[in-house]
Amino acid sequence: MSAHLVSSVAHAVPELHRDEVFRRMVEGVHDYAIFMLSADGRVMSWNQGAQRIKGYAASEIIGQHFSKFYPLEAIAAGWPDSELEQAAKLGRFEDEGWRLRKDGTRFWANVIITALHGDSGNLIGFSKITRDLTERRQHEERLRQSEENFRLLVEGAKDYAMFLLDADGAVLTWNAGAERVHGMSAEAAVGSGYDVFYTEQDVAAGKPRTELAIARQAGFSEDIGWRVRPDGSRFWADVTLTVLHDRAGVLRGFAHITRDLSERRRIQELETEGQRINEFIAMLAHELRNPLAPIGNAVGILEKVGNTPELQWCTRLIGRQVVHLSRLVDDLLDVSRITSGKIQLRQEALELGSLVTSSMEAVRPIVAGFGHTLDIGLPQEPVHVEGDPTRLTQVIVNLVTNAAKYTPNGGRIKVRLERRGVYAYLHVVDNGIGMSKQLIDTAFDLFVQGDRALDRSEGGLGIGLTLVKRIVAMHGGSVTATSAGHGQGTEMTVCLPLLTVEADEQAAAQATAAPAGGRRILVVDDNVDAATSLATLLRMSGHSISVAHDAHAALRQAAADPPDAVLLDLGLPGMDGYEVARRMRQMPALAHTRLIAMTGYGRDGDRRVASDVGFDAHLVKPVDLEDVLSAISAQRE
Repeated sequence: MSAHLVSSVAHAVPELHRDEVFRRMVEGVHDYAIFMLSADGRVMSWNQGAQRIKGYAASEIIGQHFSKFYPLEAIAAGWPDSELEQAAKLGRFEDEGWRLRKDGTRFWANVIITALHGDSGNLIGFSKITRDLTERRQHEERLRQSEENFRLLVEGAKDYAMFLLDADGAVLTWNAGAERVHGMSAEAAVGSGYDVFYTEQDVAAGKPRTELAIARQAGFSEDIGWRVRPDGSRFWADVTLTVLHDRAGVLRGFAHITRDLSERRRIQELETEGQRINEFIAMLAHELRNPLAPIGNAVGILEKVGNTPELQWCTRLIGRQVVHLSRLVDDLLDVSRITSGKIQLRQEALELGSLVTSSMEAVRPIVAGFGHTLDIGLPQEPVHVEGDPTRLTQVIVNLVTNAAKYTPNGGRIKVRLERRGVYAYLHVVDNGIGMSKQLIDTAFDLFVQGDRALDRSEGGLGIGLTLVKRIVAMHGGSVTATSAGHGQGTEMTVCLPLLTVEADEQAAAQATAAPAGGRRILVVDDNVDAATSLATLLRMSGHSISVAHDAHAALRQAAADPPDAVLLDLGLPGMDGYEVARRMRQMPALAHTRLIAMTGYGRDGDRRVASDVGFDAHLVKPVDLEDVLSAISAQRE
């Protein structure tokens, strides 16, 4: 009620009726509780607004102490008396807080208490005006909660850099995701210019200013490209800028979101490069194979017509080289088929000792050509496995041929087969040039070769061991290389599971050797063959296994029956393994479950990313059984 309005009313009403007019004005106000208090705090008057807000009729409250409107905790703290004391001392007191209605419900009130004095200046009482601000407070609380939730969402997001820029492009805020993605602390980032995230070339070309200008004009801008961190490293980023205006339409700044797509880009590049390599290998093998047929035919003719020692020697030499070249072409095609998933195994029950014997007949001429001695050791009892005889023969021939190539003339090669537990082990040992630790770590990678100092023409393309490992893995087995170093020879060991029936009999017969404390393990891989073979090996090791082939199935199974460990392929379709791991780490039931990543990437950066999202171990495919068992048996920190 303004002083001007009061003055106008006062001049418009005769003096005799002025007090009555004011009384009626006060009593008629509905939105404010306006009433008088005595000097000791008792209610002396009551208007309609007071009755509506507080719920008391005038007859119920006049004469009562105004502390009836306060919660018990406020009364216990002496707050009503304190309000009157401050109003008497200062002339006026204002406060906001909880007050009580007649029915006991609370409302949020704005209260103004004004001291009233008589003509002689003595305190005669107080006027009190109360306003119900409950609805406004609830709205403010909802708004505050919404802002708090949004702040927590932004600050807690670790996979996205989310921050604000001012109208000129300077950083205003910084979340945990921004610190992880951009590699900058909040102290270093806030206040810096937008161009700090761009490469020198982009800054020189004015790209940061262009992106801001596009956002100002269109309301947003999106860009995918390289960004840099303070340490100079680059990452492939998806960046979105959204312009922010206030209610008056004035530009306040920009919302900035960055997502690191480096892993996705690397996978896409590798897939593209792999496809090109496969296409090249297929084309190369095709072109190499074309001249082999007529050369082979010519050798056959020479064998029939040649009658001099020199011509016979040339014929045998050409024949050996044709055989060698044919084998290289076959290996090239097989690697291409395996890496593209086009090769299929024709599995059957077979006796591995017999397969070793027949394979040796194929490699004896090669071994003899180098002047090596070949020793073969087979167990007395049969060793039954399930596999593709053609492909397993290829494994044996490649290993023995490889040993022959990298052993100086006149060396010794041992081939030994044994059965141990539920596995068959094939050892190929030579006393050749040996392998360094670095070479052992990469020997099974594509196009990797050993020491070529001997300058052998039979050196090959570096694909034989790659082919061996992939074929063995397709059979649910593993292959390892060991060597004491240069000049100390090499041992290659192939491990294959025995035929299921025989494996079961062996496990029953050797129960004392079976691992104790088998664990519940969930294997997650969209590659059905890979998942099934790994699950079979783990079951043979005494563990209880369940299998899922996609992310959603894995999450459902883990929630329904929490496992002790999860072997999780990172390259799942739809939802990748990183996201599955994040979600599993949010499940209380999986607090003690070990998460083990299986991936084709083994760099330090890849391991750090896996650790950041909650993985306990990081295994590089194709995984070795011993590494898997070790990762499973470790305790979660």
